[in-house]
Amino acid sequence: MGAFDAEAFDNFVLDHNVPGFFANPVELKSGRQSHWYVNWRKPTGDVWLLKKVELFVRDFVEAQGLNPDCFYGVPEGATKLAIAAQLACAERSEKYGEGSHVIPMGRGKPKDHGRPEDKYFVTAPRGRVIVLEDVTTTGGSLLSTIADIKELKGVEIIAAISLTNRMELTPIRGKDSEKVYDAFARTFHRATEQQYGNNGMPVASAVAMAGVPLLTLSTAERLLPRAYAKMQPGVDIGRAVEREFADHGVQTIQVVK
Repeated sequence: MGAFDAEAFDNFVLDHNVPGFFANPVELKSGRQSHWYVNWRKPTGDVWLLKKVELFVRDFVEAQGLNPDCFYGVPEGATKLAIAAQLACAERSEKYGEGSHVIPMGRGKPKDHGRPEDKYFVTAPRGRVIVLEDVTTTGGSLLSTIADIKELKGVEIIAAISLTNRMELTPIRGKDSEKVYDAFARTFHRATEQQYGNNGMPVASAVAMAGVPLLTLSTAERLLPRAYAKMQPGVDIGRAVEREFADHGVQTIQVVK
């Protein structure tokens, strides 16, 4: 495929209806209510489409000048993509052979005991690692994954890469539920060894405080206006999405043209 083509990737995302809209707001994993979604399950659940996504990721990684030993997916949404990327990475390596590469996989729920490589992983990553995530919302799952990997010896996270960034702030005291805020604050401290403040911040900033750059293939800012024009969910839903970004977005986004 050559150099990474952001427009071609956005077209792929939209052609396969990855973003969409809800007539009634739905509670996301982050605990926030939203009128829109990002769903990567179909493209990553089909072998042919998964390979297309892996090729986009490969081009993106090469364009960034990254040279990983290992791809690891945030459980469980990015696990399949990371395995596909890791297989392709190994096959291209001059060192490819028995014992040269692992196929890492994380546990959806950590064990209650054991060494980090057993507690958090079915097979632990090693070497220079790129963490893959399908959808970045408030960053809790990504930071938790980074914290897990940091407990491993001899492993370096060189980047985190998200297929789609919803461009939301991390949890905000008083706006998000106390349970969501407290859980994120604990995860943030574990990943960064710093105390989390009361106000939200861009997820990229939170991840950077853990010593990891966050890179993104597609964003809400680029996708939402085009998805709205394609699907025509109605002005009321479009305005509701715009209010979501005014309330907890990294920036305001005009959805309805």
